[in-house]
Amino acid sequence: MKKVLITGAYGLVGNVAYRWLTAAPDRYEVYGLVRRRAASARLPDADLRPIPDARLRVADLTDFAAVQKAVSGMDVVVHLAATPDPSGPWESIHANNVMGSYHVFEACRLAGVARVVYASTVMVIFGYDSEEPYRSLLAGRFEAVPLPDLRPIRPDQSTRPRELYAVSKVWGEGLAYMYARTHGLSCLALRIGWVLAADRVPARWGESVYCSQRDIAQIIERCVAAPASLRFGVFFGLSDNRYNLADISNARELLGYAPQDGYR
Repeated sequence: MKKVLITGAYGLVGNVAYRWLTAAPDRYEVYGLVRRRAASARLPDADLRPIPDARLRVADLTDFAAVQKAVSGMDVVVHLAATPDPSGPWESIHANNVMGSYHVFEACRLAGVARVVYASTVMVIFGYDSEEPYRSLLAGRFEAVPLPDLRPIRPDQSTRPRELYAVSKVWGEGLAYMYARTHGLSCLALRIGWVLAADRVPARWGESVYCSQRDIAQIIERCVAAPASLRFGVFFGLSDNRYNLADISNARELLGYAPQDGYR
């Protein structure tokens, strides 16, 4: 049994992952870290799965001592907590996504946590919209993209963030690599696609970056359960969409990810 801490457990993706992992009590003992005891703006109150007090940690990511206390004794930390707004103020992005992510990785190193699953975002490659066929994909002009010509962006291609939120996620991916390379943690970076409370996209372009709730929960679990020999990796968390912007083949091969949904 693995002891798993999910940061941002009262956010949309965090609570979906919490519900999924707690459905396997023989494999996972699941804890949550939250900043406040209420659902995030993206998670309807009616959908919130509360976490028992005994397994709930309330802490601000800027408080290093509190983060250290929260990760103590854990086998895996799934780090989802962040300022999620691409137009959010730099002060919040810096505090939560930059300083907060450093605190999580460093606290995990000091506590001997075996693995950190870091939540990045597919938005780190949105700058490819200056080139075809990605410009057409992100504009929802799928008829302009013959499938034989579609070359989804691979995880090993360079990042191209367009705003500070995505830049902060590139920083987090860099932390993951450094802590894997220098400090021996297993660090897996998951570039999460568009996960929605309604579980469907409101605009056609979103079909190229959509990830269903059950697919994101599955790939998070596959990261948690991946062999200890997998020391570092970058994976796109997308469903099996016909016009995927990004390549999910390494997630299939290395993690055993088998998406169940997608726009076809």
